[in-house]
Parts: sequence; C-alpha cells; structure tokens
Amino acid sequence: MKTLSILGFIIFFSLVANSQSLQVSSDGHRLVKKDGSVFFYMGDTAWELFHRCSKEETEMYLKDRKEKGFNVIQAVVLSELDGLNTPNSEGNTPLIDNNPLKPNEAYFKHVDWVLRKAEALGIYIAVLPTWGDKWNKKWGVGPVIFDTANKAREYGKWLAKRYKNQPNIIWVTGGDRIPETPLQMEVMQAMAEGIDEVDNGKHLMSFHPSGYYSSSLFFHDTKWLDFNMAQTSHAKINAPVYELIGKDYNLKPIKPCLNGEPQYEDIPVNFSPLNERFVAYDARQAAYWSVLAGAMGHTYGNNNIWQMWTLKSEPILNARIPWHEAIHQPGASQMIYVRKLFESRPFLNMIPDQDILADVYGQDKNVIRAARDKEGSFVIVYTSFGKTIHIQMEKLAADMIKGYWYNPREGTSQPIEPFTNTQKVKTFVPPSSGARTDWVLVLDDKQKSYPDPATIDFK
Repeated sequence: MKTLSILGFIIFFSLVANSQSLQVSSDGHRLVKKDGSVFFYMGDTAWELFHRCSKEETEMYLKDRKEKGFNVIQAVVLSELDGLNTPNSEGNTPLIDNNPLKPNEAYFKHVDWVLRKAEALGIYIAVLPTWGDKWNKKWGVGPVIFDTANKAREYGKWLAKRYKNQPNIIWVTGGDRIPETPLQMEVMQAMAEGIDEVDNGKHLMSFHPSGYYSSSLFFHDTKWLDFNMAQTSHAKINAPVYELIGKDYNLKPIKPCLNGEPQYEDIPVNFSPLNERFVAYDARQAAYWSVLAGAMGHTYGNNNIWQMWTLKSEPILNARIPWHEAIHQPGASQMIYVRKLFESRPFLNMIPDQDILADVYGQDKNVIRAARDKEGSFVIVYTSFGKTIHIQMEKLAADMIKGYWYNPREGTSQPIEPFTNTQKVKTFVPPSSGARTDWVLVLDDKQKSYPDPATIDFK
C-alpha cells in the first residue's frame, strides 16, 4: 500500500506539473494550457521582485496579484537597480565576483522560493535572466558582464538546468535593450540558445526589447522565440499601441504577440516630472487596444511597483507611492475586467477586424478598435472616449442579436435589448461619454448564450 501511495503521489504531481505547461495554440496566435483551454496572459511588471522584496513582502504581493486576476509576473534575476552589487533582502548578491559562471547558491535559493510560492498560487513567472545593462550598457548601472557569447550561453544553460522542472516559468531574454552591435546580437542569441539547448522546449521563451520595439525585429525567425513581446513604452498619451501589435500579429510564420511593457500607471509622460502622469485610463486603453489588435493577453505596469519602491529607496522616474499602497491603484484592479471580458467569449477564435466599423463620417477608427469571432458569433468594440459606434452588421452571422455595454472601469455591464439583425449599419450610443469615459460594446449571436462578461469568475 505504501508503494502504491507513493506511486500515486508521483503520478498526481506529474499531472499537476504538466497541466501547468503552456503551449502555442494550433493557429499560432494564442497560448493554451496542456488541456487545450485558453491561457489569457495577464501580466504585471515586478522587475525587482527577486532583488528587493523579503519573503513576507513577496507572499503579500503575489496573493494580491492572484486576487486581482494576474496570472503572470515579470521579474528579473540580475536586476536593474544595481542588481549585481546591492544584496537582496537576505544579504546575498547573485554572482560571486560578478562572474556569470559563478552563481551564488544563497541568492538562487531565494529565487527558488519565489518561484515555488508563485506556483502554489497558480501564477507563472516570466523570468528575465538579466537586465539589459549587463550586456548593453547604453544606460544604467551595469557593469557589462556578458561580454562574450560563451558566458551568456553557459549562464543560460545553468539557469535552464536549475529550473528545467519548475513548471511555472516563461523565459524572457533581453531586459529593456535591443542588440546594437554584432557582439550584442551574438550574446543574446547565445543566452537564448543555451536555455533552449537544456530546456528542450519545456518552457516558452521570448525577448523583452526597449521601447518602441518588438522582439520580432531581431528574433522572429529564430527557433527559440515562441512569442513576440513588444514594448510600447511611456512616451506619449494615446500612443497607437495597436500598430506595433498589429504588425506582429500579421507576421509569417505566425507567432503569438504581446504588449509586454505599455505605459505604466503613475509614471510621468515621457519620463518628465514636468508632464502629467499616466493614469488608470491609459493603462486600460493600452490593454484593450493591444488585445483587440491581436495580442494573446496583456501586461500591466506601475511606476512604483516595477521598482518595488519604498520610502527608504531612491525614487526612480519620480516614484512617489510605496509599492505596498500602489498595488491598489485603480489601473491594477481594472485589469481583471480585461481578462473577464475576453475569457467570457471564445478567445481562441477572436480575430482583429477594423472593417466591423462602418465608414461613417466622424467615426475615428483609430480611437475605436474592434475584433470578432472568426465565424461571426460575437463582436467586441472598444471606444476610448464613449464615442458613438457604427457597426457593419453583416459581420455578425446571426438573425437575433443580444449584447452588453461593458464598463471597463467597474467591470459591470448594461444589457442591450435583443434585436433582429436586419440593418446593414446599426448605430450604438454608449451610456455616457467624455474624457476617460471608455466603454466596450459586446454583441452576440443570441443562440450562443454567451454569458454576461461581468459574471465571469475564474478564481
């Protein structure tokens, strides 16, 4: 009986671990779990998590993010803020003599602990092996320690060997830089190839560039790059994030794409303290514009959280709210509504389609973004300022339509009275309009009985 019990436990653990593995969907545009169900990537940017947070703080942060619907946390092993020489919360630095071939076991035991805590909560960690200043010191602290391809490859192999059986990892090379010299390109290729050689496809991998770039510009055709990650950055209000995402969505070979660093909530526009700051509305806008342009999900960011800022730290880019408080800023709380909406419909079948919007004078197709089911069973349209929407109704392959006005600020919905689909173009007026008053129009084939998106609960 003891042998059977142990065997049963091993089988159970194996099944649990395998169920957490992620794969690219059959059409190449989305991520799915092992059982084929959709994985909507809802990320948060916590670059300094491994470096600056204690175990207690880490656990508090992860539990909060779980409650708010985040299922991926992006964090860096060799972090940006003097991550090589300033010890972590337990007094350890990651490398001995800043040598990437001599990892410090004590530091990595803490990384192990964070990964296991996240795993227990069903959260993936998008692990960046290093920040970009360690291989391209265009700015930042550095120093450059990956000055040969061999060092990068061996470090990548070491990481992959250590975490080969850790199920909740997504590998992300780069770190807010792009390769600008042949050597830098060799270094990034070597690090990714080192990981891939040992990992053998067990975990997905991408590349985090600087803004306004995508990984596709450098690595789209590589074997190791499973999905493209863009950074639309923090330079301007109403940045057309759909352009970069849309370009990646239409590339061949097809790979999933993601906005991995859009404008952060509470960061000054274009990094200047003289400018206004991005607010929750900007975070929402970037999310809906990106997903409706074809992204497989989205990453939220907050200026106070990425650096895990406290009153004891130097404020980078005018951080002003301790991260323990900033985790409750409205933009973060509203990301769960993004995930609820897109998981309430067959997300694997959704395609971007601006032709849903009729060519009506005054309808700004840049402000209003649209997508639909491949077979025409639903349409989702986001209007940034509560602008009136004019829909080409033949895009919906249904005789009877029901719908909702979904409120992305509150996660509530207002039903639209079912109607017969007889008009070529139909006009929809949101419940309210004005600055930062955004709405989502959801129209369904009534026979499909899709749920009210406000009622979705995936916890």
